[in-house]
Amino acid sequence: MTRPITLALAAAMLATSPASAAEPRTLPGVEDPYKSTAFIADPMPAIDAALATAKQSGKPVLLVMGTGGCHDSAWLANLIATDRFAPVRARYEIIYADIGMPHVRGWGRNPEVAKRFRFKIKGTPTVAILDADGRVLNRKAAPKWRNAASRSDDEIYNELMG
Repeated sequence: MTRPITLALAAAMLATSPASAAEPRTLPGVEDPYKSTAFIADPMPAIDAALATAKQSGKPVLLVMGTGGCHDSAWLANLIATDRFAPVRARYEIIYADIGMPHVRGWGRNPEVAKRFRFKIKGTPTVAILDADGRVLNRKAAPKWRNAASRSDDEIYNELMG
């Protein structure tokens, strides 16, 4: 006798539940938050310049290794460009290095970037925080960004500003 009531309750809850987390998210002023042109095709000179600037400014470098066609990489780049993330942009020298998707055979680019910082790329984006000498400060956390589009904006903000 309780089974029909349980099914009815479940059906009612589904009908009033919020949109699925799998539905595409939006960002203000961004036509497609899952595509980005922020990633630099030849990133090594930009990385060197960011490290040189970091020596002068004292800021760490946020090196986002990914590609504009990866939904997680693009989401992160577009999110960081929003007004809310202005403090993140002020805190770091930021470089978006186009490494393609080296975890997919034949889709990698610029392998010297990952090699320079001793990463084996398991997914994109891989987000390294570097000191001015190029030392990775978040080695364990860097590969855990490959779900960036699934993370809350608050979680991303807090991790980058923490």
